[in-house]
Amino acid sequence: MKETTKTDHRVATSGDIEVSTYLEIAKEIGGEHPAVAEKAVGGEEREAIVVIDFGSQYSLLIARRIRECQVYCELVPYDAPWEKVAPLKPRGFILSGGPAGAYEPGAPLAPAYIYESGLPVLGICYGMAIIAHQLGGKVSPGTKREYGHAVLHLSDIDSPLFDGLEDSLPVWMSHGDQIEEMPPGFRALAYTENSPFAVMGNDKGIFGLQFHPEVAHTPQGKTILRNFAYGICGCQGNWTIGNFIEESVSRIREQVGDGKVINALSGGVDSAVVATLIHRAIGDQLTCIYVNNGLLRREEVERTFNVFRLNMGMNIVYVDATERFLRRLEGVTEPETKRKVIGEEFIQVFEEEANKIGKVDFLAQGTLYPDVIESAASGSTASAKIKTHHNVGGLPAKMRLTLIEPLRYLFKDEVRQVGLGLGMPEEMVWRQPFPGPGLAIRIIGEVTKEKLEILRSADFIVMNEIKKAKLYRQLWQTFAVLTDVKSVGVMGDYRTYGYLVALRAVTSEDAMTADWARLPYDVLSRISNRIVNEVPGVNRVVYDITSKPPSTIEWE
Repeated sequence: MKETTKTDHRVATSGDIEVSTYLEIAKEIGGEHPAVAEKAVGGEEREAIVVIDFGSQYSLLIARRIRECQVYCELVPYDAPWEKVAPLKPRGFILSGGPAGAYEPGAPLAPAYIYESGLPVLGICYGMAIIAHQLGGKVSPGTKREYGHAVLHLSDIDSPLFDGLEDSLPVWMSHGDQIEEMPPGFRALAYTENSPFAVMGNDKGIFGLQFHPEVAHTPQGKTILRNFAYGICGCQGNWTIGNFIEESVSRIREQVGDGKVINALSGGVDSAVVATLIHRAIGDQLTCIYVNNGLLRREEVERTFNVFRLNMGMNIVYVDATERFLRRLEGVTEPETKRKVIGEEFIQVFEEEANKIGKVDFLAQGTLYPDVIESAASGSTASAKIKTHHNVGGLPAKMRLTLIEPLRYLFKDEVRQVGLGLGMPEEMVWRQPFPGPGLAIRIIGEVTKEKLEILRSADFIVMNEIKKAKLYRQLWQTFAVLTDVKSVGVMGDYRTYGYLVALRAVTSEDAMTADWARLPYDVLSRISNRIVNEVPGVNRVVYDITSKPPSTIEWE
């Protein structure tokens, strides 16, 4: 059904790249979709379920839940041609929710191959409305919106969709439309107080859900999705991290051959896992280039070198480009411009270092699936671009190196599992995410040496206190933001006029949504007291208690 939380969706596009375009990068590392092989390890045919994206805020969460069932799942835009989908060899389709109304002129529709394939189909919210609309039912605006908790009553408990469930269960609704008439051949399988057709289905394996099974507010939702994947699509669950590692190593070896790869090593878990994965595949053919852009946290350089050069034996080239980056950032205050400038400078540094090394063919990056989706690089015209991510949006219009992005279709928790499977140190694997543009997007306004030093000092205190309180692993991200606000204060009987530092701590599963962390008051108190007493130039600390959405995790 039409979702009630999004209103404006426009086309977002990326600039062309000479060697590889964002939509074609997958082809360069062994197939249309690098995370999927035609055969799983052991000779089993690879299983996949495809989510057709109509712009829902929960679309990526659907794919995540299916993968948690050890079935590979990928998101494609609703207008994706069959040629893009066919290599996945789907066992079934899931139609996501979306902001449109199925009855509206020009509303996005499911492609014909969805129904012509004869494969199982599960429509969620707007996806259900599209099924009804396209197959001969009637959808209209509801007399009132239905948002939040509802109780679902099963009227057909024998449906394989409900295997293992009770007769009634709590679900989460988020829609403003209703189905007046089901399509021919469909019957009602469940209802709520306000929705007589809360679940519908036919004998051809096509089902519709008016609620969202993918969100945590539907406690048995994952069971419903698992029932669809296993009981209806016939999947066995053969997509594992171990298989992914073995397949990725094989693909990288085949793609690289006797070529050379440079890796954009940042010290974060994403680039670290990429480096370890590629190093396992090709050994010394990989050179990691670690660029100190002057935007890193305190002790970042030392920690990274100790892990990779001393403990893992990788080739690392260290480049101190601090002054170069700061010059490029002079006078830059707009967040998107910062990201573009930093991304372009990174690529230029890599290419210069590649020239010094000799002939280099590939550039490896730690781009993840949420980065791609949130930057609207998937080509979907139903989703709005939120912001550009460093890895997918900071590339120049032309570049000489071919990209390798082996984690491009993984979520963060899957990346961590890959890291553990590769034997990486837990300290590195469980490190909190750190943005590619570094501290530049945690300084509101122009980036200067003075502001960087203030923020490094404040951030160091934040992390120290969070770790002392044994909260680090419970939080998705914790950091300080140096705002461009100054306020009056009193310190030692003297008037001060210092910066305001904001503290941000969030909990999340995949960074697509996040909630502000309820940190203990005593921890907040220690952090605040230490910052105003130990960091010159700061006289006020505030705590950000905004969730995502409506905010993003980072301030810029």
